[in-house]
Amino acid sequence: MSMHQHYTGLIERYRARLPISESARVISLGEGNTPLIELQNIPKLIGKDVTIYVKYEGLNPTGSFKDRGMTMAVTKAVEDGSHAIICASTGNTSAAAAAYAVRAGIKAFVLIPEGKIALGKLAQTLMYGAQIIQINGNFDRGMALVKEIVDHAPVTIVNSINPFRIEGQKTAAFEIIDALGDAPDYHCLPVGNAGNITAYWQGYKEYSSTIDALPQVTAKRPVMCGYQAAGAAPFIAGKMIDNPETVATAIRIGHPQSWDFAWNAQRESNGWFDSLTDEEILAAQKLLSGHEGIFCEPASAASLAGALRDIGTGKIPEGSKIVCTLTGNGLKDPDTAIEQCKNTHPVTIAATLDAVKKAILDTL
Repeated sequence: MSMHQHYTGLIERYRARLPISESARVISLGEGNTPLIELQNIPKLIGKDVTIYVKYEGLNPTGSFKDRGMTMAVTKAVEDGSHAIICASTGNTSAAAAAYAVRAGIKAFVLIPEGKIALGKLAQTLMYGAQIIQINGNFDRGMALVKEIVDHAPVTIVNSINPFRIEGQKTAAFEIIDALGDAPDYHCLPVGNAGNITAYWQGYKEYSSTIDALPQVTAKRPVMCGYQAAGAAPFIAGKMIDNPETVATAIRIGHPQSWDFAWNAQRESNGWFDSLTDEEILAAQKLLSGHEGIFCEPASAASLAGALRDIGTGKIPEGSKIVCTLTGNGLKDPDTAIEQCKNTHPVTIAATLDAVKKAILDTL
């Protein structure tokens, strides 16, 4: 590789495996290629013989996994001559849609639920200059409106009902196999709208069925484990729910759009869905940042919280290789992080050597 080459994004990297023409103008911000980090301290802490990796999607350009799908969705929208995109969003999709629209030179409209969007995500969407439409209703209501509006306005939907979103997101599974040389035994991830569990499963199936690309790879596929917040758990209820509530706003969704696909991933992989309390989710978020130096947003921590619980009960056996998807960066929701640390806010001391020395020695 010459010193002038640079990483160009997932469409260029996996072009042969994506439904994209040679002539398409690729709309990219260099997304994908996110770190797969092996946890070093938490397995020791829980005293279990497991290998846990986290796929840190918070290091995508807009800080979440949504960029993977958005590079594909916006590239295809532009190729089809669209001048505007629209999405309903709890925050991350709106940030990604807004950024890729700017990059493409088209307009982005985003419907967000009033008062239920994390501050970091709102700041991004504003800075990228999207047309924000805040509705007096939740994500599910916004999604219903977006599906209706396309019959009345010349806009392309870029929510995960857009199949190109799933095509882009499946590349995360490719990257994991490329990094590990095989699929993990278990793949744990948060479930809200359920596009991501759908995409990973599609990616694992596609990659394992064309092993000639990587001679060292076997055709193993992981068990898919999806975790929801207890207050927003339609997969656990077995039916859609109308008023989801959780501190993990990214998965505060009661009517998942990829419902059938997600059930299919669970069945085909012999996996499961389970739910976690907000307290369990926040505890895992704090554990990850406090013991591994990895800061994810609350919804992301559902994957680790679920994995740790299932390792503890033996549902995930010792000796397993586990990947947990961390969907978004912790900076997406600074308010929730600060609220969790309110008892450890810094105290102010005199600006003297003695005072600073005392403060250090008292805690060592």
